[in-house]
Amino acid sequence: MTWDVALILVTDGLANGAVYLLAGLGLVLIFSVTRVVFVPFGDIAAFAALSLAAFETGRVPPTIGMVAVLAALALATEIGSLLRRGEAARIPKALLMWGVLPAIPCVLAWLAARPGVPVAVHIAVAVLLVVPIAPLLARVVFQPIADASVLVLLIVSLALHFLLSGLGLLFFGPEGSRTTPLTSAVFTLGDGFTVSGQVVLMVGAAIVLSGLFFLVFERTVAGKALRATAVNRVGARLVGIRPVRTALLAYGCASLLAGLIGVLIAPVTTMYYDSGFIIGLKAFVAAIIGGLVSYPMTAVGALAVGVVESFASFWSGALKDVIVFSLLIPVLMLRSFMAAHAEEEEDEVDQ
Repeated sequence: MTWDVALILVTDGLANGAVYLLAGLGLVLIFSVTRVVFVPFGDIAAFAALSLAAFETGRVPPTIGMVAVLAALALATEIGSLLRRGEAARIPKALLMWGVLPAIPCVLAWLAARPGVPVAVHIAVAVLLVVPIAPLLARVVFQPIADASVLVLLIVSLALHFLLSGLGLLFFGPEGSRTTPLTSAVFTLGDGFTVSGQVVLMVGAAIVLSGLFFLVFERTVAGKALRATAVNRVGARLVGIRPVRTALLAYGCASLLAGLIGVLIAPVTTMYYDSGFIIGLKAFVAAIIGGLVSYPMTAVGALAVGVVESFASFWSGALKDVIVFSLLIPVLMLRSFMAAHAEEEEDEVDQ
């Protein structure tokens, strides 16, 4: 281990940490608003990467079929719910929300698969194509059981991940794909140390998106509604905020982040139908460091996970994942030690 090697490993760690930062923000956003640990987050990122790879090979992305099926299920679920409540007059709005809007990126993806379409259009459409996935899954799977316990929601989320992995294998096959780099620039930083433009792009995208994330939460009505729902769902409902709408907004934002992650990592990592699970799991470690509530601590945890993974891969490539996931043990022990336990609170009340 020399200083040059250490600097290279830190650079790679920051690039990986940037990806985990965006994924961790998405996981914390969904959990704080809905209490759902959204395990399929990484699968959506993988679908975005594989969709972009399909565009580059001149094929129509199979993701179109997945989105269409989910939209049909969500529309049928919504119409059935409206009919049971005697609100048939709202069916046209449901058709627009769950039928027309998800169909728009599908049509755009079908048109973008034609020859001669610019790469920038392929990237934008690949991201837009996966944006409806999380809200559609939420409407079909999570909204009917929104009041269930966190454990039940976690089990359902895990089952949903395996379902999406199976669909990914069916649609994309077992072969891996890697897209062309988004940029071929190379930067030299003194003493011959070089950094690829792709790494700079990943870190820069994480910084910009995190800043936009902060501005949305602090300066917009929708962001304040998300914060209010995360702090107190009952109180948010009392002041006119609908938790169902804020939940769908949270799923949509997280799905957008997942799509951007897929586009950013596709040029540097060979993506398979099940590659998203490891990405989501490492982002979950970062989210746990932040207590699934703190965005700044999640960012710190994501960078820590990325750097630890980079150095662990240098020491032992076979054990790098074990080392990263071992970070959970001291974090959970520390949080358990610092947390106020229910038994202690009851004893204080009795005294």
